[in-house]
Amino acid sequence: MERPRLLPLALRPLPLGAIRPTGWLLNQLRIQAEGLSGHLDEFWPDIARSGWIGGEVEGWERGPYWLDGVMPLAYLLGDAALQAKVSHWMDHILEHQGQDGWLGPCPPRKREALLGDVWPFFILLKAVAEYHEATDDQHVLRAAERLLRFLDSFLDEKPLSGWAKYRWQDLVLGIHWLYELTGGEWLLALAAKVRGQGYDWQAHFADFRYPERVARGETNMGTQVVNNAMAIKQPGVWYRQSRDEADSRAARRFIETLDRCHGQATGVFTGDEHYAGLNPSQGTELCAVVEYMFSLEVLVAALGDPLLADRLEKIAFNALPATFKPDMWAHQYDQQANQVICRVSEDRVYASNGPDANIFGLEPNYGCCTANMHQGWPKFASHLWMRTEGEGFAAVAYAPCEVRAEAGGRPVRISVSTGYPFADTISITVKVEGVAHFPLWLRIPAWCEEAEVAVGREAPVPAAPAAFHVVPRAWGGTTEVILRVPMTPRVQRRFHNSVAIERGPLVYALKIGEDWRMIGGELPHVYVK
Repeated sequence: MERPRLLPLALRPLPLGAIRPTGWLLNQLRIQAEGLSGHLDEFWPDIARSGWIGGEVEGWERGPYWLDGVMPLAYLLGDAALQAKVSHWMDHILEHQGQDGWLGPCPPRKREALLGDVWPFFILLKAVAEYHEATDDQHVLRAAERLLRFLDSFLDEKPLSGWAKYRWQDLVLGIHWLYELTGGEWLLALAAKVRGQGYDWQAHFADFRYPERVARGETNMGTQVVNNAMAIKQPGVWYRQSRDEADSRAARRFIETLDRCHGQATGVFTGDEHYAGLNPSQGTELCAVVEYMFSLEVLVAALGDPLLADRLEKIAFNALPATFKPDMWAHQYDQQANQVICRVSEDRVYASNGPDANIFGLEPNYGCCTANMHQGWPKFASHLWMRTEGEGFAAVAYAPCEVRAEAGGRPVRISVSTGYPFADTISITVKVEGVAHFPLWLRIPAWCEEAEVAVGREAPVPAAPAAFHVVPRAWGGTTEVILRVPMTPRVQRRFHNSVAIERGPLVYALKIGEDWRMIGGELPHVYVK
């Protein structure tokens, strides 16, 4: 009997390293590497002395969070120093794997206290998958398999609880990754077990009971903003195994529900740290921004829906940069779409966060975002292009980059030169050694009614919005493709009859003056600005 198989991805992400950032995106990633992301392990105790590398400090989620973001950053930049840091972490973690398959700093005598909340393993599996993509290290595959075999038996005794119960789709994502590499049928059975023990997000959104800000004392794990940002990927992740079209359709329902009740002009939803309604003054936690982006990247791959990529760009170009200082040496816990001042607030504006949640610092309010913020830009960059059926290439999001891959056994190089999202012209140069037949899919945003595509010396042709414009062709030598996406300003009425002005994927903001003041703490010793 043929073994059960997962539905193939609608679009297949390229291996880490196949896409290299250029232009403004390369500059942005370098800023990140020179900021907190590249230096936290030198001074922040939760990383510098993490239990994951033999230290005595935090040994739960923060080490894997940092590793999961710095891993793609190191390999996108080809940064030898960052790669050495990543390898040091991976080597230590894998060398200290327990005989039973346990990975991590928690000794056997403390495992009883976990009671099934094995959430940090889910993050670690993401980093392990990235490391395997970048290095082809087979040892990590064996370590991942031993870990999952351990979990298979562990969860029979201690079912998922706590954070793990609400974030189960991230574990299934790791299980599916290993299944596609090894074909072990037991992995699909494990995925079904995990899903059965996890929180029912489908029921949560089918009967949504939180149309407004959740009052203090009424919050729960289902109203927590990061849990929801991670849950957005759940329908697409499970659809591959269930083959149920209801799962496929649910992703849109999740997003539409959050938009209707808690949505913001920047594409995210409020959560400070729980559902907070439509008032932009409530803010959104940084962890939720980067996790929402990752969920969308997973969903685009699983479902191939270009509207999901529209949302990914909107969040990447608006919500993500808004929550960092320009040099990425400080960040907010909560960002506010209408924010004109950052201050320590004693007026209890937040659903559950503290008064310092919107100031910029090393770890304002709580350190989880300090550990988790790093994945935003690198994973966006590594998902700009994906593979289609017929050995084709799909432009999922637009930013300057270079793709190196193969089609028809021929080396292919795709170079994107653009000032997008500020400019409306995107130049895509396709170079092929010899001749190769494959389609080029270009995402046409839903907001663009007059897009045009010109291939080589051919006359431009119109391209329909909210779809992929497909260019099937025998490619040979060098061919330039010009995509124009005229950006007409749009006005949107929002909370209390306020107005948001958009142009292309950008939400406009008034220029606000700056007056930065140190209100506590000290600068890290590696700060050299």
